Amino acid sequence: MKKILSIFVLLLTCISVYAQDDVTTFLGIPVDGFKPDMIRQLKAKGFVNSDFDTDVLQGEFNGQDVNVYVVTNNNKVYRIMLCDRNCLSEADIKNRFNVLCKQFEKNKRYTSFGSQAIALDEDISYEMLVHNKVYEAYFYQKLSDEATQKLEAEVYATIASLEAEYPQDKFEKMTSEEISSAMSPIYSLVIEALSKKSVWMRICEFEGEYYIAMYYDNAYNMSNGEDL
Repeated sequence: MKKILSIFVLLLTCISVYAQDDVTTFLGIPVDGFKPDMIRQLKAKGFVNSDFDTDVLQGEFNGQDVNVYVVTNNNKVYRIMLCDRNCLSEADIKNRFNVLCKQFEKNKRYTSFGSQAIALDEDISYEMLVHNKVYEAYFYQKLSDEATQKLEAEVYATIASLEAEYPQDKFEKMTSEEISSAMSPIYSLVIEALSKKSVWMRICEFEGEYYIAMYYDNAYNMSNGEDL
């Protein structure tokens, strides 16, 4: 039991980073606050009003021309969405998606869980059209020091409870499925914390060609049904 639980302690050290505010950032800008101020900060980064919609910005991001959308809930910004301005062929979009995955995986400011690249022989047009398959990849900006300390306290409390419930002699007799089930409360704590600062992307189709939509989400500002 102690060996398995030590993995979660190691995981905590891999998802923390010192930061002033524990919210998702885009180009160093917290995905938070009011829309006019967010647009002002984005323009300071070089984005300009779109040719087709004054509520949309456009510019260059990570070497690509993109449209930028600022999305709010109760007037608070909770998402920055970027969409490629230029569509690509199936082969090119697959390569772009995989290159982005590698860039995120190598970036020390992010945590992810295994490779999310698309197989080279994958027929994405067929899978999307016939099987309605969705091609997405999820990454998580690392937690601030304060948020990590809070998560550590919750994880250690859960570990203590599990050690009391599953002493070593009982643990050694458990199946892998039973172990996974016993660990689920810790998995849930970690995933819940990371999901507040998710950055994810999706392949979208338009008239037989494809583009990437990327989302920088601050889940703290998302709707939780409070307006119902």
